[in-house]
Amino acid sequence: MHIAVAGNIGSGKTTLTALLSKHFDWEPHFESVEDNPYLHSFYEDMQRWSFNLQIYFLNNRFRQIVKIRESGRKVIQDRTIYEDAHIFAPNLHEMNLMATRDFDNYRSLFDLMSTFIKPPDLLIYLRASVPTLVRQIQKRGRDYEESIRLDYLKQLNNRYEEWIESYDLGKKLIINVDSMDFTTNPDDLGFVIDRINADLHGLF
Repeated sequence: MHIAVAGNIGSGKTTLTALLSKHFDWEPHFESVEDNPYLHSFYEDMQRWSFNLQIYFLNNRFRQIVKIRESGRKVIQDRTIYEDAHIFAPNLHEMNLMATRDFDNYRSLFDLMSTFIKPPDLLIYLRASVPTLVRQIQKRGRDYEESIRLDYLKQLNNRYEEWIESYDLGKKLIINVDSMDFTTNPDDLGFVIDRINADLHGLF
């Protein structure tokens, strides 16, 4: 079984992935952040490094999905390959931070990869407003994220909403996290767990 957690930067994907992994005894697959060789450079010069970063993520997540399917284990994944292709890469292209030829090359590669993969059995989307995203980003204090622009987060949020509304590859669960705190409020985490059980097992 493959569960995936989707959401904008700072929405709480990694935190929820870790908590659900512990509760359900699912194997967690986290997004490659600390060992990403392009992330710092990207936030310093988005136009120069956008294509490199997106190709790195595409390759990394494709490898994750292959391993997940081959393992036969119950896995929860922090961010999906679809978010890169439908949100981050096209947003960079629209902002003139990725050249058209690079974007076309990227999309061609994603289209090919997508024929070899299956979507998650359940997609959990964390919906968050920009103020919530900013608060969460500041709270975790990653140096390279200090330069993230508000208009960049807002445009990503708009794309996320368009994508999740049209997502029809499998089951999806939308959680509004603006008034939630999974780490300190057991009731908030319990609410999410109940929703997941209902979607996976038909429990009400």
